[in-house]
Amino acid sequence: QGQLVESGGGSVQAGGSLRLSCVVSESKYYGNCVGWFRQAPGKEREGIAAIYTGSGTTFYRDSLRGRFTISQDGAKNTVYLQMNTLTPEDTAMYYCAADGRVVAGSVNPVNFHSWGQGTQVTVSS
Repeated sequence: QGQLVESGGGSVQAGGSLRLSCVVSESKYYGNCVGWFRQAPGKEREGIAAIYTGSGTTFYRDSLRGRFTISQDGAKNTVYLQMNTLTPEDTAMYYCAADGRVVAGSVNPVNFHSWGQGTQVTVSS
């Protein structure tokens, strides 16, 4: 099982920004597709974005495109999620995942199999 460690979560006021980091310790998992997901209390886990690290191809949840940006640093086996103009509706536990793929352009958590423990993001109004 791959080892993924998220960091960068915290509390921020509405309108603020955060950058989350996901270190993927096993290269075989980093070298394919890594995604970011979130789960708010009482809601299903949803996909945010994914990146195929070899090609740099990215995919986004339509509603978050433009406000959230996924990127990578191959030298550090790290995938980032830059989140801007945050609102209280963005409050959730944020997870990264690897050993997966994007199907039909959709970043779906059912298609990812190695997960980190998550990092909490809380946005206050």
